[in-house]
This record gives sequence, C-alpha cells and structure tokens, in this order.
Amino acid sequence: MTESKSNESERQALVRWRSDTPGCGVRIHLNNAGASLMPAVVKDAITSHLGRESLEGGYEAADAQADLIAAAYRDVARVIGAEAHNVAIVRSATDAFALALSAFDFAPGDVILTSSDDYISNQLMYLSLAARRGVRLVRVPDGPMGGIDLRALEDALAQHRPRLVALSWIPTNSGLVQPVEAVGALCAAAGVPYLVDACQAVGQLPVDVRALRCDYLAATARKFLRGPRGIGFLYVSDAALERGDHPLYIDMRGAHWEEPDRFTPVDGARRFETWEFAHALVLGLGAAAQYALAVDPGIAVPRTQGLATQARQRLGSIRGVRALDRGPQLCAITTYTVEGHQARDLVLKLRERGINTSAQAREDALIDLTRKGVETLLRVSPHYFNTEDEIETVARALERLIS
Repeated sequence: MTESKSNESERQALVRWRSDTPGCGVRIHLNNAGASLMPAVVKDAITSHLGRESLEGGYEAADAQADLIAAAYRDVARVIGAEAHNVAIVRSATDAFALALSAFDFAPGDVILTSSDDYISNQLMYLSLAARRGVRLVRVPDGPMGGIDLRALEDALAQHRPRLVALSWIPTNSGLVQPVEAVGALCAAAGVPYLVDACQAVGQLPVDVRALRCDYLAATARKFLRGPRGIGFLYVSDAALERGDHPLYIDMRGAHWEEPDRFTPVDGARRFETWEFAHALVLGLGAAAQYALAVDPGIAVPRTQGLATQARQRLGSIRGVRALDRGPQLCAITTYTVEGHQARDLVLKLRERGINTSAQAREDALIDLTRKGVETLLRVSPHYFNTEDEIETVARALERLIS
C-alpha cells in the first residue's frame, strides 16, 4: 500500500471510530488505561438486554438471548486466539487473576516468581499467600533498560523450581511492555505454569495465547477493549483443564455435585465461573470483542503508539514535567511527574476543562515509584480514536495549569 493510500485508510478509519463513539463529541478522553469510551454498539447491547429483563424477567431474557451469549464467548476467544471452551467470563480482571491463583494447591515453601512491576492487587495476593500459606515470593530483577531480566528469570527458574510464574504484561503505572512471549518460552522449557495479567494489553496490542504459551490469562472489558465496567474474563489453557485445575471455591456452575461427598468440575473454563451473571454486561463484552475484531490492527496499533510517542515528547518538553516511562518497548500508557503539583489535583483541573486523564500515588506501584523518586504521577493513555490535536490540547492545558 502506498503512503497516500495508507494515510487515507487511517483517516477514514479515524472518522468511523469517532463516529461510532459518542463520547468523542463530549470530551477529550485520554484515560483509556482506566476505562475507555464504549462504542455505541456496546452501550446498545447492554441497554437492550436490560430492557428485556425489565419486561420479560432476568432468567427468561437470558434464555431468549442464549445464542448471543454463546457468540460473546466465541468473539472474546477470537480476540486472544483461543477457543470458546477456554474462556470463563467473570466480574473483573482481579477476580480472574485470583481464581487462577486459587487453582494451585500452594504449600509452605512453594515459590511464585514475579516482577517488581506487577499490579498492586496481584502483589497483595502474593503477599497474602506468603502470610497464610507460607509461599515464598521472589521478584526477578529488571534488566538495565527496564522490564524483567530474562537471563535472571532463567537462573531463577533453575534455582527456585517455582510453583508458578506470574507476570503483568503491561503495568498500570507505566508504558513498559514486558517480554511475555519470551517469558512463556522459558516457562514452557522449565515445565512451570505461567499466569499472565493482560488487563492493559487486550484491545491495545495483538494477543495470541498460543504464542504466549501461558496456562492462564486474565483481562478486563473496560480498558483498551472498550467494553463496560464490572466484567472481565479468564483464559484457561487446555493443558490446565486436562490437569484438572479448578478454583478453590468452586460454584454450582463450575461443578457437578454427583454424590454427597464428591463433585466433578464441568468441562472447559466455565468451571471458573459462578452461577450469577450480569448478562447485560456479558452481551456488552461480546459487542466490544466483536467491535475489536473489526478494527484493523495494522492501522490501530501504530496509530495508538504514535499518539503515545507524541504525548511523551510534547508533555515531556514542558518545563517542570518529567516523562517517567522506560523500557525496551513502550505502549500507549504515558506517565509524568509534575514539579510542585499533586497529580490528582491536575486530573480534576483537566477534567473541568473537558479532558480525562488519571493519577496514581506511590502506594499504587510502591517499588517502581519509589525507585523513580515519585510520590504521584499523571497518566495520559490515548487510544486509536484519539487525535494529534487532542494531545496538543492537553499539553497546552497542562502548560497553563502549571505556569
């Protein structure tokens, strides 16, 4: 494709994406790492089902929409390169991650290998397992450019013979992209189960669980996938299912109660689900997955990363602003410290001007922000439907706020 045709294809795609997204006409939304703007089709899927529930009843409406609900599983699976039987729909990425951890019968002395950049809730779960079950938490050191050091991981796998390797693909507090495929290859070679938190990756980067070689992958709907809040999903590999993995607190949806003192997990990843569902959100997730499948990654991915590069360069050039992201590969999460200002105050002032961003405090990413010498950070996270003019607008607004 010639450059002129490529530019025209991108222009047409941008017009379509923004037309599909009513929020683009109301605000400049640069908080996609928190919760992205839903396309109209996602909102319509949710509200339509809520209308059915109000007229027909909750159980009856779900039965009537059984084909669409089944399609939601298939479309979510397609987004990550899996099959529908490998997908469990759950309340959030954190729930998905906790369910995966609960599938392991950790014993005192068992080791979990992770990184210093893993998400706060994941780190707290590891620490809780250490306190309650005597699990040993080992954080693999970073390489010189940032991100987990693969050589150190290989050594740790041989030294500690861990029960599990768990890794956040993209930390919530940084644009860092971890080398998840290379980590998966090392885990596969060592025969160690591998859990990936893909909360910030799904919808932003291409995802193929076969290439990741992971046993589990946890994700949410609300971030770059552009679905609703309050729902997420868990990928469970065939290998994990064949091992008989199931959550500690298994639900009536996840198991057959065959005798008073015996149960058998159901086939497939739905053994990790619970009976009660917000089916309107399931259909919203399905609509978001279907929308994501129609987005050309050859246009969307470089566009999103280009907007992030523009943001780092433009905002990082403002007097008193320091860009914080580091790593061999960066993504569409950009972070900054602003001299003399609390990030939360800036978020609220920008919001008054019709600009959505987000803030994080040191305790949200204790290890990373401590070594960066930062108490709070401002997070600006564009998506493919944002524009270069919007990046310039937020830069000018920030200049005025801190001048």
